[in-house]
Amino acid sequence: MRTFDFAVSVIQLCVKLDERPGVGRVLMSQILRAGTSVAANVEEAQAAQGKADFVSKLSIALKEARETHLRLRLLVPAKVIAPGDVKPLIQEADEIERVIGAIIVSTKRGGVA
Repeated sequence: MRTFDFAVSVIQLCVKLDERPGVGRVLMSQILRAGTSVAANVEEAQAAQGKADFVSKLSIALKEARETHLRLRLLVPAKVIAPGDVKPLIQEADEIERVIGAIIVSTKRGGVA
């Protein structure tokens, strides 16, 4: 599952961030929580008890993906980590946001849940 692979990549990045003192560690815990929450909420959505529950769980996943995306984007300009270490993850966070958003819109319009 794409969000599972994303969560694994987030964990791997956080291992690198954990080696850095100060702000890197603070951001690491926030990125770890939000980034792994995306996969957890998508997993929960797959066992939803109806359309409203499905949309609710995916909406939480979308919020967590947006938070993760923001925090990942902060790392490079703040000089916490090199661009090459985080750029693919930033791109994946953006794509996951788009996919989850499209699924939510489609479901609300009457698509399959």
